[in-house]
Amino acid sequence: MNILVLNCGSSSVKFQLISTDVEEIKNDADRKLARGVCERIGGEALITFEVKDGKTSRTTAPLRNTQAAVEMIIRWICSADSGIEAIKSISDIHAVGHRVVHGGERFTHSVLINDEVLGEIEDCIDLAPLHNPANIKGITAAREIFGVGLPQVAVFDTAFHQTLEPHAYLYALPYQLYRRHRIRRYGFHGTSHRYVAYRYRQIKNIPRDAVNVITLHLGNGCSACAIKAGNSIDTSMGFTPLEGLVMGTRAGDVDAAIIDFLAAKEGMSISEIESLLNKQSGLLGISGLTNDMRELLAEAEETKDRRAALAIELFCYRARKYIGSYLAAMCDTEGTTADAIIFTGGIGENSHAVRTRIANGLKCFGLELDEARNQNISTRKEGDIATDDSALRAFVIPTDEELLIARDTVRVVRGVEQRY
Repeated sequence: MNILVLNCGSSSVKFQLISTDVEEIKNDADRKLARGVCERIGGEALITFEVKDGKTSRTTAPLRNTQAAVEMIIRWICSADSGIEAIKSISDIHAVGHRVVHGGERFTHSVLINDEVLGEIEDCIDLAPLHNPANIKGITAAREIFGVGLPQVAVFDTAFHQTLEPHAYLYALPYQLYRRHRIRRYGFHGTSHRYVAYRYRQIKNIPRDAVNVITLHLGNGCSACAIKAGNSIDTSMGFTPLEGLVMGTRAGDVDAAIIDFLAAKEGMSISEIESLLNKQSGLLGISGLTNDMRELLAEAEETKDRRAALAIELFCYRARKYIGSYLAAMCDTEGTTADAIIFTGGIGENSHAVRTRIANGLKCFGLELDEARNQNISTRKEGDIATDDSALRAFVIPTDEELLIARDTVRVVRGVEQRY
């Protein structure tokens, strides 16, 4: 099956075209045919298309909305210019898989989209007002273009974390607020955490219920996840993606009383404070320079900028703090806990310096990095970066959310059991 994977944001549409089916999934024989992104939708958009051989084309075009972007993507896929031999016409696209950020408590697995499902995704807009509306636009655009007969599947960022127990997902607020408004920890980046846990068990050749790891998705958005016996038992992002680790522009954990304090002292509205916490904080807020970890590392190295160094240290300290807490959370009555830490995401996969700073604070837990292995993990490569005698292992595993969305789409369409 040729699966079009769509990840629709408020002003962008990312896509991948992946050829896969049940047998290909079993044998890791999926084929990535093309990928690309339309950015700055609503004006003169920036468009990048790339086929599997690495040939890239870049252009601009006026794209007024998400549907116009999806239409342009499909025209390119079906055109001779794309060079995609498997696609001659729109009928050669067999299903569409959508990244949907929030599925609330309703969706514990990926599902075939129908009117009822679409309505329930709309019901989750209050929980993800910045994300779900954009995801819905992608679904409705694909419906308009392909018709209702083409299968479409929703793959939820929150689904993997629906195995959390009440003591892990509840906040210590009056219980009726959970009953009335479903205020709880939902967690995000679930598709990424699930994928790297899958790759870990492939590398180690172990069954799913033997996977006991802590995964760190470190990018502009960051989250940690404690995975025990293959299931998510805790995660750092909460009711929204704001909670938890220090991120590119998000503050992560803060004292909730700061909101009222800022309102009184700075005369800020709730929406202004929310914007500050989401878009002006994190690495950008501490450094005053940038949210790009690569630039901060270079600035700290070359100019010894104090605030750049502070932002890096705060980022790594918060990651170590969460790892320590999750090692405790995963500890059973016999004293066994996580077997490995897994680094993924743009920073986790590519920054050996950040991995070193995080891991060096974990020697008391038995983690010893092999610096040669750590530094020689090339981009998009995976492997163990701990010393041979390290009690706690450390892995770098590049994430591939689009591949997992394509695979889930096949499983749902084919009626194959999904096992998270």
